[in-house]
Parts: sequence; C-alpha cells; structure tokens
Amino acid sequence: MRSSSYSSHRTSLAGLAVGLVLIAAACSSAATPAPGATSLTVGSTNDPALGAYLSGGNGMTLYVLTTDTPDTSTCTGSCATTWPPLSAAAGATISGPTGATLTFATMTRADGTVQVTYNHMPLYYYSGDSVAGDTNGEGKNNTWFVAPLSGSVETSPAGSPAPTASSGYGY
Repeated sequence: MRSSSYSSHRTSLAGLAVGLVLIAAACSSAATPAPGATSLTVGSTNDPALGAYLSGGNGMTLYVLTTDTPDTSTCTGSCATTWPPLSAAAGATISGPTGATLTFATMTRADGTVQVTYNHMPLYYYSGDSVAGDTNGEGKNNTWFVAPLSGSVETSPAGSPAPTASSGYGY
C-alpha cells in the first residue's frame, strides 16, 4: 500500500508542476510574442478622458515611465515585475496603429531582453491592469502614464510640479 501511495503522490506532484508551467506560459504570452516571432503589432485605444493611447496586441494598456531616458529603461528588478516591459524577439518588425506618426523600434535592456520603444521611450504593461482598457497605472507616482498615440506625455496636472528623476518608480 505504501508503494501505491508514494506513486500517487509523485504523480500528483508531477501534475502540479506541469500545471504551473502551463499557467506561467499563458501569463507570459500576454506580454511577449512567441519565440522567433518576426513581427509585433501595437494597437491603440481611445478613451474620452485620456485620449488615444497605445495598447498591446492583447488590448492591454501600454505605459511610459517619465524617468526613463531615450532608449534606456530604468525599470528593473521588482519594478519590471510590476511594470513588465513590452518585449519582442530580436530583429522583430514593430508596426503601429493608424494615427501613430512617430517611430516604433526596439532596444536591448540591461538583462538582455529586447524591449519595444515608441518615440525612443520604452513601453510597459502594468500588472495592476486585469482586462483590456484598464488604465490603473495612469499617473502612478506622477511618473507612469499611458503611452499616448501622439508620443507626448503630459506628465503632471496643471499646477503640479513635473516629476524628477528622484521621484522613484511608483510601483
């Protein structure tokens, strides 16, 4: 009986491990194209209050971090867990939505992953958004904003000081 119980326990653990791998793969596919993908399409969403902004192919809102500098991401470690970068395969062609007049490109992050940029600004998702159209990251720490289709981020409401590099990541 002990052998049967041990075998059943091993089978259960193996099933759990496979399930976790499948869940992890499903979660990561929303932010990252399939390995070897040669193209990635960025979409857009129009919001009455926020205007037209960029969204991933999955419809999830894309954000910019105003403390980033052109073609350089300062969001690493736990920040990148909260604000996953929009990544692409090396050499992928990035296309944008109608109305996008600025350039989509890629850059290589410090960890070696390739991140999509718009107007040279790295693009991110927000882990606090759960469905397409959520904009829960808008204005976080006055440094995170939806990535506007125009490419120009309004970083602070009228009368508020503009964010500085010391503002932090806002996660």
